[in-house]
Amino acid sequence: MAGNHNEIEKKLWEAADQLRANSKLKSSEYSIPVLGLIFLRYADHKFSALDTELKKGKIESESRIGITKTDYQARGVLYLPENARFSYLLNLPEGENMGKAINEAMKAIETENEDLKDVLPKTYARLDNDVLVALIKNFSSIPMDTEGDVFGKIYEYFLGKFAMAEGQRGGEFFTPTSIVKLIVEVIEPYHGRMYDPAGGSGGMFVQSAKFVERHKKNPGKEIAIYGQEKVAETVRLCKMNLAVHGLSGDIRQGNTYYEDIHNSIGKFDFTMANPPFNVNGVDKEKIKDDKRFCYGIPKPDNANYLWIQIFLSALNSAGRAGFVMANSASDARQSELEIRKQMIEDRVVDIMIAIGSNFFYTVTLPCTLWFFDKGKKETTRKDSILFIDARNIYTQVDRAHREFTPEQIEFIGNIVRLYRGEGIETANGSKEMMDTQFPDNKYQDVPGLCKVATIDKVREQGYSLNPGRYVGIAEKARDDFDFYERLEELNEELEMLNAEARELEERISENVSKLLS
Repeated sequence: MAGNHNEIEKKLWEAADQLRANSKLKSSEYSIPVLGLIFLRYADHKFSALDTELKKGKIESESRIGITKTDYQARGVLYLPENARFSYLLNLPEGENMGKAINEAMKAIETENEDLKDVLPKTYARLDNDVLVALIKNFSSIPMDTEGDVFGKIYEYFLGKFAMAEGQRGGEFFTPTSIVKLIVEVIEPYHGRMYDPAGGSGGMFVQSAKFVERHKKNPGKEIAIYGQEKVAETVRLCKMNLAVHGLSGDIRQGNTYYEDIHNSIGKFDFTMANPPFNVNGVDKEKIKDDKRFCYGIPKPDNANYLWIQIFLSALNSAGRAGFVMANSASDARQSELEIRKQMIEDRVVDIMIAIGSNFFYTVTLPCTLWFFDKGKKETTRKDSILFIDARNIYTQVDRAHREFTPEQIEFIGNIVRLYRGEGIETANGSKEMMDTQFPDNKYQDVPGLCKVATIDKVREQGYSLNPGRYVGIAEKARDDFDFYERLEELNEELEMLNAEARELEERISENVSKLLS
């Protein structure tokens, strides 16, 4: 079935890419209209399926006066007026203005579904009629009887492809699905309020909902979604992505450095994010009194430790956070070291996972996943941190990109579960890997893979949170040395040293000024 999905995705992408080829639009301009059509097709599929069941009486209406809009919305399905249904557009007479018809369809959906007000694209009149008709016909070929979340997968696939096409900017709104799934697997968001202050396209929320479904619960009842995102277009992408997956949430536009729209401090059970790395130019004068930064404002012109504190400050007393971070943050010095030291001593840092290069579409550098758990103080884990080196765990997708398979995600998640004293999961095929590394289904340190380090050990290492310092080297020597990967790692280290040098230069300059004054 997976191969079939891939063929469908490829076929639809080729069709959609014709829009760029046959128009003057840039990637950033044609991505939204295409995603809008996929959204419409998916919404129509879900609506039609539920509509059939309601009309056949397989599902009882909640209204005494017959089937109403509420019956659809109560089951996480968008209500679609007649002119907003894909079948209506598909059967329009030849020569009909397709751009106008699609715009009207989007307006009708927004009218009937308050969460999508001013969200859906309505720029189709700019596009050639022939191209739009061809896209409608191609998207109608998505099999209706395919099992699983086909349309959701296609939507994610297109998000990823557009991220690749748009380069660095696209990476701001899309985090590779396998990375998101791993974060979710580790923080285990079974129920509660979740927050993403760097919301992007909403992948963290979607995968959290799927996690809840996988554990036989209704995400609409178990989780509440809150997000913040700087770019208005990306806010719309996020709301569309939620709607595609039958979800809704409070997603708002705002610059998270300066605006805490959701009054986040101590409010959430889970925070998840993939923030932009190594951002400079944040006006620290504006945030000097912001209570989210209780560990202090870092001196370097680098926002990494601002983001880290934003994620931590949003958690309630038992909350968990999982986020992507540049490798350099794990060993950053001076004022950033002081912040990291305080967090470690406060027993909130729980798990660190090193990820290899080439997982992201727009950057090749490796990264680290950080996990906080404010509730660990009440557990036997309070004086320890789990380090996992997952750099040698991956599947090569193509020459330039890697990902985690469901089996690999489950395996890494099981290491965490053993560390926490929880039962393991093997539904995705990780049993063989677990039997090899953890034959007794009990946690043990594995050289080159995982290590539980005490806080005392972390102190000895100068409060480094770099998994490589603790995990060690596997017994079997590495025989797949990748020159380019090593070069990237060295470049990351060089960037870190340059940042330290700049900070030292500033301190010397300050001291010289004081002596001369």
